[in-house]
Amino acid sequence: MGIYIVRNNQDFGPYDYATIVSYVKNGQILKCDKARDSISGEINSVGYFLKKSGHNVKVDRHKGLTSQLKNIGSELIIPKSSFTKKQLLSDQRLILLALIGLVPSLIMMIPLGDFMVFYLISLYFAVIWGLFFYYFFKTPQVDVKTTLITFFATQVVVFLVWDVLGLPAWNPFYLLVDTFFPLNALGYIFGVGFTEELVKLLPLLIICYRAKEPQIPQTLVYYGLMSGIAFGVFEGVQYQMGINAEQEYTTAYYLNILRLTSLPFIHAVWCGIAGYFISFASLYPKYRVALYFLAISIPALLHGLYDTFCGTTLGFLIAFPIMFATVILLNTYLKQGVNYQSKLRN
Repeated sequence: MGIYIVRNNQDFGPYDYATIVSYVKNGQILKCDKARDSISGEINSVGYFLKKSGHNVKVDRHKGLTSQLKNIGSELIIPKSSFTKKQLLSDQRLILLALIGLVPSLIMMIPLGDFMVFYLISLYFAVIWGLFFYYFFKTPQVDVKTTLITFFATQVVVFLVWDVLGLPAWNPFYLLVDTFFPLNALGYIFGVGFTEELVKLLPLLIICYRAKEPQIPQTLVYYGLMSGIAFGVFEGVQYQMGINAEQEYTTAYYLNILRLTSLPFIHAVWCGIAGYFISFASLYPKYRVALYFLAISIPALLHGLYDTFCGTTLGFLIAFPIMFATVILLNTYLKQGVNYQSKLRN
């Protein structure tokens, strides 16, 4: 009578119990290893079969602590080779992991003013979203230089348009935002939604204009996502230093988290939708007017409806489904890109 040792779905043995006891003592077989009785076919752990057969087995220890550490060796404990410049620079995943995990701690150690703290933390979360978008949406046309220019130039443009030129004051629909429904919906759609989405898509128009080859839809979607995230950084800092700071602690904490996570994400998706239609407008210029209209109207409508209901008691029932539908819509657009192209060729 004996048992098989099962590892990686392969049977080894059968071994009699004397052999099993010997292997367990010297650590070649573990008590938690999967085993199968060679006669009954019963499957359980090695420890179970040893106990069932009356064997009380203890693993032989290798001398004392000092001797064990010596045999393990210093290289396994402190791998000096991993800290060489060449090795550190060759492991990009390590550098990326360290940056993502440690940057907030670094920011905390640097004496900064309120604005810089909020900005750098917002930038930190934006970079994480950016890496996510880069991994899932990048195409052979995407390059890091254009990505960085889009990201930071969008912030500069938004700052100039909002804080220097005061663009929202030029749009009379902003006056309807603080009224009652449905007038406030018009304010949010044609005021907030239209203005913000228009500014976010400007970098995409510049990219198309300067491109040396036609930009496929997913490329412009990617740059749209980056432009939207950049806008989310700007808006997030404004809210964290203004409206959020005026709330009681729990509400302010929640709103700050929201401004670093979900809201920049949904801003990015709205602009990603704009990028999708702008791409088709450059690929099929005979439909340019309609496609530009869709590039601004669909994101503005979704944005405005979300803003209309997000602060109400019905927010959870209306605003969140709008956000979820936005993500589904962008995904559907990308999946049906070939169908859109076939339609527009006719």
